[in-house]
Amino acid sequence: MTVGARSILGDRSLVRDVAALGLAVFAVSISFGAIAVAAGIPAGLTILMSLVVFAGGSQFLAVGLIAAGNPFAAIFAGLLLNARHLPFGLAIGEVIGTRWWQRLVGAHLLIDESVAFALAQPDPVRRRLAYWATGCTLFVLWNIGASLGVLLGNVGDPARLGLDAAFPAGLIALLLPTLRDPTVRLVALTGALVALVTTPILPAGLPVLLALTGLLMVALPRRTGPEAAS
Repeated sequence: MTVGARSILGDRSLVRDVAALGLAVFAVSISFGAIAVAAGIPAGLTILMSLVVFAGGSQFLAVGLIAAGNPFAAIFAGLLLNARHLPFGLAIGEVIGTRWWQRLVGAHLLIDESVAFALAQPDPVRRRLAYWATGCTLFVLWNIGASLGVLLGNVGDPARLGLDAAFPAGLIALLLPTLRDPTVRLVALTGALVALVTTPILPAGLPVLLALTGLLMVALPRRTGPEAAS
């Protein structure tokens, strides 16, 4: 473990990237805690959700749907949103470790960021170090931030503090680099259009789920070669 810690600390680029990501996650987690309390969810339950669920997107979605009086949609949406963890687990299984406690704790730390940082490393040892460093750092900062957000949410209105804008701003920042791909742009715009059109006529939560129909754009045939240029 000492050798692993030295290896991580010796990689300045990895430390810098994890630290920058940690600061962003910390800001978003404060937003989550404040918004959850403002939506009427008890402080203890908000903190417990962050400890047990540890999935930012699912937690925000659950809070929004519960506040709208649709808890069953919150459960379904959370399961659907986190279904991507199944292929993640297959890709990252050997990286986490082989002992039972490594599997148990490592599965809880399986989030988009820890998987991405791990798979970006060139060899198995560095992948494991990156996975655990990223997962542990974000878990600690997310829960500290959520607890701080709970306190701020009890003090004042999250909208007046600007905390309600932190999560969408964070998502936009994460999304922007991927929009360079034309296919991703098409999927994102289609999903946004579906959600925008259906929001006035459907119950809260359903437009978000229907936005997933944007993924159907991936199945559209694409012309390549001389035909595409003509």
